[in-house]
Amino acid sequence: MPEIKLSSDQLGLISIFQNMSGATVRDCIVDEKGARLIFIVNNGQMGLAIGKKGATIQNIERVIKKPVEVVEWSDDPSEMIRNALDPRAIQEVRLTDKLDGSKSMTVIVDPRRKGAVLGRGGKNAEKVRLIAKKYFNITNVQIITAF
Repeated sequence: MPEIKLSSDQLGLISIFQNMSGATVRDCIVDEKGARLIFIVNNGQMGLAIGKKGATIQNIERVIKKPVEVVEWSDDPSEMIRNALDPRAIQEVRLTDKLDGSKSMTVIVDPRRKGAVLGRGGKNAEKVRLIAKKYFNITNVQIITAF
């Protein structure tokens, strides 16, 4: 796993998130393009991070004044990608090592749920690309439907 370097701003955001939710944060990704913050929480702490009916997330968003998304950590790339998207809509995740040494990932989703998986303007697809590149050095992520 690559070393995670955090800015003082990110450390401050992580501190706020941890104090308000009680969940342990591994990383904070500032997505400038999507104008949101993506927090990576330890395995099994998703419920703690979200809170009852999403109350914790809503409180954090009010304090930070930015949309917040939470993804549960996993050492397994395909599991982590499932956590970042809707696991119920994903049929299969394939990881391929290319000849040039780079890695590629193909996520096969239910055709009826592809729009929901991609997200408005492809924001969920972008989130997956950020996570795949940062933690697993996966350069190419494709989201396709199975026939």
